[in-house]
Amino acid sequence: MGTQVLVAYATKYGATAEIAEKIGQVLREAGLGADVLPADRVSDLGPYQAVVLGSAVYMFHWRKQAAAFLKANEKALAERPVWLFSSGPTTEGDAGAFLQDKRLPDALQPIADRVRPRDTAVFHGVLDAKKLNPLEKWMMKNMKAPLGDFRRWDAITAWATAIATALKGNA
Repeated sequence: MGTQVLVAYATKYGATAEIAEKIGQVLREAGLGADVLPADRVSDLGPYQAVVLGSAVYMFHWRKQAAAFLKANEKALAERPVWLFSSGPTTEGDAGAFLQDKRLPDALQPIADRVRPRDTAVFHGVLDAKKLNPLEKWMMKNMKAPLGDFRRWDAITAWATAIATALKGNA
């Protein structure tokens, strides 16, 4: 059996799940096995030789399901190749710059340092006013946050392709 990769994620409105699905698709097209699951539905890392973990970012914090997954599985993650991603900035330009060049929330950085991910990416997200609750709408209006889908599928595909290349030993 070939390399099995877990792509785990936490999402609020589905945009991060779509990013995770795209990563899984790219990995499968490269000949790897890939399961794409919500982080809170993963009970065993045993079948997986590698893990990609991502979360939507709100107010510079990961969703609690992804943060809990990272914390609970720190030891197992440190024993295999891991890639981490955040999604959320809804601006033009560099997504990392929007997050003040932090690839992860401060509270998770010490855990990530121990896990030693191969790479950590920040992808643009989606802001759809129809999905926001009244408080979120008010906050976005006051922050003058732009609405729309800012994901860059070419960047997501390129990152997933680099993961596949690394796992296939061609890096």
